[in-house]
Amino acid sequence: MDRCVTRVELSVSCRSLLDRDVSSRSDPLCVLLQDAGGGRWAELDRTERIKNCQDPEFCKKLVVDYYFEKVQKLKFGVYDIDNKSFDLNDDDYLGGVECTLGQVVSSSVFTRPLELKQGKPAGKGTITISAEEIKDTRVVYLEVEARNLDKKDFLGKSDPFLEFYKQNDVGTWQLVYRSEVIKNNLNPCWRKFSVPLQTFCGGDFDKPIKVQCADHDSDGSHDLIGTFETNLAQLQKAGDGSPVEFECIHPEKKQKKKSYKNSGIIKIKSCKIETEYSFLDYVMGGCQINFTVGVDFTGSNGDPKSPDSLHYISPDGINEYLVAIWSVGSVVQDYDTDKLFPAFGFGAQVPPNWQVSHEFALNFNPSNPYCQGIQGIVDAYRQILPQIRLYGPTNFSPIINHVARFAAHSAQQGTASQYFVLLIITDGEITDLDQTRQAIVNASKLPMSIIIVGVGEADFKAMEFLDGDNSVLKSLTGEPAARDIVQFVPFRQFKNAPREALSQMVLAEVPKQLMSYYKWQGWPPVKLPEIKKM
Repeated sequence: MDRCVTRVELSVSCRSLLDRDVSSRSDPLCVLLQDAGGGRWAELDRTERIKNCQDPEFCKKLVVDYYFEKVQKLKFGVYDIDNKSFDLNDDDYLGGVECTLGQVVSSSVFTRPLELKQGKPAGKGTITISAEEIKDTRVVYLEVEARNLDKKDFLGKSDPFLEFYKQNDVGTWQLVYRSEVIKNNLNPCWRKFSVPLQTFCGGDFDKPIKVQCADHDSDGSHDLIGTFETNLAQLQKAGDGSPVEFECIHPEKKQKKKSYKNSGIIKIKSCKIETEYSFLDYVMGGCQINFTVGVDFTGSNGDPKSPDSLHYISPDGINEYLVAIWSVGSVVQDYDTDKLFPAFGFGAQVPPNWQVSHEFALNFNPSNPYCQGIQGIVDAYRQILPQIRLYGPTNFSPIINHVARFAAHSAQQGTASQYFVLLIITDGEITDLDQTRQAIVNASKLPMSIIIVGVGEADFKAMEFLDGDNSVLKSLTGEPAARDIVQFVPFRQFKNAPREALSQMVLAEVPKQLMSYYKWQGWPPVKLPEIKKM
C-alpha cells in the first residue's frame, strides 16, 4: 500500500488561448490526467467551463494525492467545450502540457507554453499552475447578498456575480470562489456556498481577501460594479441576525466624482467555519460499507449456452459479469467486516413455478441471501445459471428499493455507521425507467450509492441518463435527486485495460457520495479522529 504523503490543490489559469469558435471566443475547460502506464492516461479531475474567455482563471481547484516516492506524470489538457457531453473527444483541443507533480510543487508558480502535440505550440497560449498543500480540513460557509448595486446594462438592470480573491505571499490576487450570476437584479441574494479554509485564506484569518462584484456579459466582457477588501476575521463577525456590510467601491468613479458614495452595499449575512470529515475519517471511525450485487438475467443477454451470450462462461471460466463482480467486489470487501454480501438476480423465470422474478437470491435462499465473500457470489452465480430461464422485462426499481429499505432502517439510527453500495450489472435494456428514476430520487436521501456496469454492445443512453453527470436526475413528477448517487460505466471501455482500471473508475465517486450524505445530515464519524476532537 502506497503511503500518501499529502493532498495537493492545483490552481490553473491560461493566457492567449486559441480561438476555435467562429462567432465568439472559446469556452475553455482544463482536465487533469495522470499517467496510468502502458500509454494510457486516467482522468483525475477537471475544472469548470468558462464561457467566451481566452484568458481563463479557473475557480475549481484540481486535487491530487502527492507521493514523494513516485514520479507522478501529469497531463493538463485545455478544451473548448461546445456541448453537454462529459466525453472530451468531441471537443476542440486548445493545447496541453505534460509535466510531473514534483516539478509543479517545487515551483512556486509553474508556467509553460501550451502544445497541440509535442513540439507544435498552440499559438501563444500558456498555462500557469500553482500548488498548495491541503493541511486544514475546515470549511468556510458564506451567505451573501447586495442592495442598490449600480445599473450597468442599457436596457435592463445589472446581472451581478461575485468573485473572492486571496492575496498570495508574493502579493498577487488568486481567485478562490466565483458565484452564480443573478439576472436583472440590483438587490441580489446569492446561493449559500462553501470554500475549504485552506483555499479561502490558507488558514490565515488576517490574510487580505478582495471581493469583486461585476455585471455579467455573455460575450465575456464583464463590467466591474465595485470592489472591497476584508479578511476572514472581519467576515466572521457576521451571523445570528447581525450581518456585516461593506461598501462596494468602483475605483475610477471614486476618483472622478467628488459626490460619489458607493456602487452598492455587499452584505455578509453569515460566515461559519466547520470541520469537514474525510472518507477515511468515516471509515476509520467505524462506518461499514455494505455491498450488494444485482445481476441482469433477462433474455436480451442471449442463451448462456451460446458463445455469443453475455452470460456464456468461457473455457477459462470468466465472462464480463464475473469480471465486473470481481473487480468491484475485491475493493469494496475490505470495508465490510463480516464479508457477507447479499446477491440477487432479476428478469428470469425461476424454479419451481417458473414465475418471473425481479429480485431473487442467487443462492435461492430468500431468507438468507448472503454469500460468503466475493468468491461466494461468483460460486452462487455459476451454480444458478443452468437452473433459471432468462426472460424479462428488465426492471431495476425492485432491487434498488430492496437495498433502500435497509439503508432507510440504518438512517433511522442517526449515526454514520452504515453505508450501502449496490452494484447492478446489466446489458442496458431497461424497461421500468420511470419507476427506476423515482427509486433513485428516493434513495438519494439515504446512505447509499448505485454503481451500474453496462456489459455488451448495447446503446446505454438510459444508463447515462440515470447517471446524472450532465444534469440533476428528476423523477417523473419533477422531484430532483437530493444528491448524485449513480455512477455508470460501460464495460467495453475497459475490455483491454487492467482489471483494477474498472474498479478505480466505478468506485471513484463513492467516497464523495458517502461524505456528501453524512455532511448533508450533519453526522460526524461515530468515533471522531483524535486530531479533530478539539
